[in-house]
Amino acid sequence: MKSRRDFLKTTAVAGAAVTILPAHIVFSKSAQNKIRLGFIGVGLRGQSHLELALKREDVEVVAICDIQQRMIDMSLGIVAQEGKPKPKVILDGPTGYKKLLENKDIDAVIIATPWEWHKAMCLDAMNAKKYVGCEVITGMTLDDCWEIVRTSEKTGMPLMMLENVCYRRDVMAVLNMVRQNVFGELIHLQGGYQHDLREVKFNDGKSGGPGAEFGEKGFSEAQWRTQHSIDRNGDLYPTHGIGPVAMMTNINRGNRFTQLVSYSTKARGLHEYVVKEGGENHPNAKINFKLGDVVTTMIRTANDETILLQHDTNLPRPYSLGFRVQGTKGIWMDVNKSIYIEGQSAKPHQWEDAKTWLDKYDHPLWKKYGNDAAGAGHGGMDWFVLNAFIEAVKRKTNTPQDVYDAVTWSAITPLSEKSIQQNGANLEFPDFTNGQWKSRKNNFALDDSY
Repeated sequence: MKSRRDFLKTTAVAGAAVTILPAHIVFSKSAQNKIRLGFIGVGLRGQSHLELALKREDVEVVAICDIQQRMIDMSLGIVAQEGKPKPKVILDGPTGYKKLLENKDIDAVIIATPWEWHKAMCLDAMNAKKYVGCEVITGMTLDDCWEIVRTSEKTGMPLMMLENVCYRRDVMAVLNMVRQNVFGELIHLQGGYQHDLREVKFNDGKSGGPGAEFGEKGFSEAQWRTQHSIDRNGDLYPTHGIGPVAMMTNINRGNRFTQLVSYSTKARGLHEYVVKEGGENHPNAKINFKLGDVVTTMIRTANDETILLQHDTNLPRPYSLGFRVQGTKGIWMDVNKSIYIEGQSAKPHQWEDAKTWLDKYDHPLWKKYGNDAAGAGHGGMDWFVLNAFIEAVKRKTNTPQDVYDAVTWSAITPLSEKSIQQNGANLEFPDFTNGQWKSRKNNFALDDSY
């Protein structure tokens, strides 16, 4: 009789179950020459996607939608600069996006709006028979996540959360190393969002730098993101850290998350920042911020790996996603850009620069498309994530990061909130695939287009 671990390894390479796309889409053999995109939300993040889409010959931007004239104007400036036809503009309040979805000529939409709008927009887009590319995150509650999965399954429309870090060059090289058994059997992984966002959360848009304002007086993300730090305490942004390590551990594809526990520190960073920038008498200095400065989450998998995530955005610190991939043969860490492989590293028990290893195992997609991605946002990985989405739409196939990934990664936030509320309770992790994880295959970044 096979052991539980043997069973999990066997199912990781079994054939994938087709659950999202109807047969006439899944088995379509011809790709469209050009797809028609609509953009819901053209703030700074939406504009980044818009600019990349406009540079492609296989994309036509049909319509853009936002609630702010300023962002529409900035977006039309980008369109004009690229010499492309002016898209239809929808500027009609928070539900104006529904008019965009009525356009039957639109094949797919890119959603880049505040988090609280993602669920409704994803549901409406799928019901309108559009492919959905949604910025992080998709659902803010577990009920949101279940509704998104069921709607995707019911309508047959794919949804891809546009998590770009899965395509970061060093991350993809390490994924390549994992698949070639360089680290041996994986034991423990780490990641997170460790990024000083105080200037993002408090920015009035006038100086482009530090400030003490948010909400109606704020600019861009400060208009909405800061409020989450007042109202919520949990890992509010887990996907940059969890996405890459989930792919390395075959989550939803022969493996799954089973348990989660979270703890939070006290909240001091944002108050100190407001006092520093606005003074002790500034109205925002009286706010009681709920979000702990550092939130730590531990996840266990069905294959008995552990994954540690940290959310750290309110204190002074250099940027790092804190990746660590550790197995029976060695370890890689991105904080010190170092690696150690037993029996192969130059000196026993000593770190070595990871660059030589990362260059050796540079992912085939980066070798082929690295020049195309040059100059794109976030070191080129924005090009890769948008390209993967567009290629899926053209070919009428499922997206490489699919709806099950989107909701699984998003669910970490409400689960972490609940665990913290219950003094570090150990919670069961939902199986959004309803058992299909046992037979689904991990083909992420194996296809030439993805």
